[in-house]
Amino acid sequence: MADVLTYVLPLMLFALLPYRAVAQTYSQVTLGSSLTAVGNNSFWASPSGEFAFGFQQFRTGGFLLAIWFNKIPEKTVVWSANGNYIVQRGSRIELTTDGQFVLNDPEGKQIWSADFAGEVSYATMLDTGNFVLTSRDSIYLWESFDHPTDTILPTQMLNIGSQIVARFSEKSYSNGRFLLKLQADGDLILYTTAFPTDSVNFNYWSTGTVGSGFQLFFDQSGYINLIARNGSKLYVLSTNTASTKDFYQRAILEYDGVFRHYVYPKSADSSRGKWPMAWYPLSLIPANICMSITARTGSGACGFNSYCELGDDQRPNCKCPPGYSFLDPNNTMSGCKQNFVTQSCEKASQEKDQFYLEEMINTDWPLSDYEYFQPVTEDWCSEACLGDCFCAVAIFRNGNCWKKKIPLSNGRIDPSIGGKALIKTRI
Repeated sequence: MADVLTYVLPLMLFALLPYRAVAQTYSQVTLGSSLTAVGNNSFWASPSGEFAFGFQQFRTGGFLLAIWFNKIPEKTVVWSANGNYIVQRGSRIELTTDGQFVLNDPEGKQIWSADFAGEVSYATMLDTGNFVLTSRDSIYLWESFDHPTDTILPTQMLNIGSQIVARFSEKSYSNGRFLLKLQADGDLILYTTAFPTDSVNFNYWSTGTVGSGFQLFFDQSGYINLIARNGSKLYVLSTNTASTKDFYQRAILEYDGVFRHYVYPKSADSSRGKWPMAWYPLSLIPANICMSITARTGSGACGFNSYCELGDDQRPNCKCPPGYSFLDPNNTMSGCKQNFVTQSCEKASQEKDQFYLEEMINTDWPLSDYEYFQPVTEDWCSEACLGDCFCAVAIFRNGNCWKKKIPLSNGRIDPSIGGKALIKTRI
C-alpha cells in the first residue's frame, strides 16, 4: 500500500497544479491556458510540430511572442505580436477563462491583445502556420493570417486594404522603412515609409492593377498571384519549382525593402542534393532595389549619406563613402556620418587647401543637388565644390556638374549611372 501511495500521490498533486503548456503538442488550447516567458521552450506546437506559437528569447534577454517554423534549426519567425514592444522574462500570454487573449508584462501591464467579436471556446496552432481563436461552432473569431506582420505563408491571402511591414533590421522586429499594401483601388504597391511612422512615402514598385486587383493569394502549390474578384490571375509575383509537400515556404518583405519567396527542404530526401538545407530565394521584387528608389524625401534604399551597391547574391549592400562611417556599426542601413570637421563657411576660401575630392566612378545621390552647371569641365566642377562650404559632393557627367549637400539621399553605385562622384573630405 505504501508503494502505491508513493506512486499515486505525486500524480494527484501534479493534477492540482495550475495548467501550463511548455513545449507540448496541442490540438486545442483550452480557456485558462497560458505560457510564461522563461526561455525558448515555452510554446504551443501545431499537431505535426512544424509550427509553434510562443515566446522566443533574444540574446539581449527580451522575448518576442511569435509563430515560427519549429522543425528547422533557425526557428524562423513568420508572425509576431510585440515586435515594437519586446517583453521581459516573466511576461505571460493567456487565453483567459472569459475568452480574452492577452499578453501582459511581469507587472501585469497589457502589452498586446487579440481584437475580435464573439465568444471564444478554444485556440489552436494549425499546421498551416495560422494561429486561431475559435468559437464553440468552430468559427474562427481571430486568426494570425488576418493580421500579418512581414510574412505570408501558403494558403494565406492579403485582402483589399491589407499590408505587411518590413522589420527594422535583421535582428530587430520593430516596424521598419518599407511596406507592401493591397490598396483599396486594387493596386499592389511596395512603398517606403515616412519612418518612424507607417504612413507611405514613395511608391517604388506596383502591379499596375488599379480597378481590378482583389486579393493576393499564396496558394497551396506555392504560387503567389494577385487575383481579380472573379478569381482570374492578374499578376504572378512568384512561380514555384518546389512543392509545399517537400519544402517549407514563406514570402517575406525583408528589412532591405525586397519581397522574397523562400523555400527550405523538409528533409535531405527533399533536397536531393540540389537544394541547400537552408532558406533559398526563388524570386525577388524588385530585381534591383538600389536603382528602384529615387524619392524626394527619405534616405533611399540605404540610410542618409550612404550608397547602395547590389551584390552578386542580389542583395543590397549599404556602404559609406570615403571620409564617412556608419552611425550604427551593427546596422549598415542606419546611414553614415562625416569623420572630419566640415569646411567653415566664414573661411571657405582659406580652408580650400585643407580639402580634397576623392573619385567614385558610376556613383550618384540623385535629388540631393542644390546647384547645376553645364557645359563645364571636370576641373571647373572640382574647384567649384572645393571653394563652396555647402558642397559635400560634386557629380560630373558628360560636361554636367551637380553640387550636392548634406544629407545625401538615394545613394547608389551601378555601371548604368556613368560619370563620377567627387567626394569632399579633409586632408
